[in-house]
Amino acid sequence: MREKILIVDDDPQIISFLSRYLEKQDFVPVCATTGAEMRDILAHEKIDLCVLDVGLPDADGFELTREIRRTSSLPIIVLSVRNETFDRVFGLEFGADDYVTKPFEPRELVARIRTILRRSASEKALAQNGGSGRELLQFGTWVMNVGARSLDDAETGASAGLTSTEFDLLKALIEHPKTVLSRDQLLDFVRGQDFVVGDRAVDVHIMRLRKKIEPNKSEPRYIKTVHGIGYYFVDDVVRFTKTV
Repeated sequence: MREKILIVDDDPQIISFLSRYLEKQDFVPVCATTGAEMRDILAHEKIDLCVLDVGLPDADGFELTREIRRTSSLPIIVLSVRNETFDRVFGLEFGADDYVTKPFEPRELVARIRTILRRSASEKALAQNGGSGRELLQFGTWVMNVGARSLDDAETGASAGLTSTEFDLLKALIEHPKTVLSRDQLLDFVRGQDFVVGDRAVDVHIMRLRKKIEPNKSEPRYIKTVHGIGYYFVDDVVRFTKTV
């Protein structure tokens, strides 16, 4: 089935060009020029990924991203004319899956779309089969179910509520305990070679991850920083399999 891509941009030239290009790449483009139109489409159609401009006439794209994230895991690629690290990090903090600056190379955008859609499909398949692998990793009171892509507190049963990126970062770290991983290595684990973003994005995700799992985020117990290099996981990790 052809994936449906929602393009949200107030520039008619970008809407026209990108919709034609996506059609040639075997996608089904759906277009909106305002935040209000975007909300209406999302309420009535099944969208597989959203390409969202941050500078809409009636809404801020970053705020729209955060609004979507409150109720949905819909993949989002943010478009912006600004190429500053702050804006890239800002977009990722608000829940975007990727950040692309204008003007952009359409082939690169499509490559990023395909990468994110592949990952999204894999996550949905794992969720549908209930994470049947039952491979578990435990550190402290936290238990990670690799198949179900979940992290829960063994004592309280509460979920850490990790995003996909936070889960993959943590998984990479705990599968290489007591080994320093550079930011580039972590990006490769999380997104693959065709995902490009500044090093600062890794720092932001680690900061958010620490807030969720560390007993005291100002004095991390699990994830330590090696300044100028990267991060490493210092706690002992127990790997086991749970039978159904």
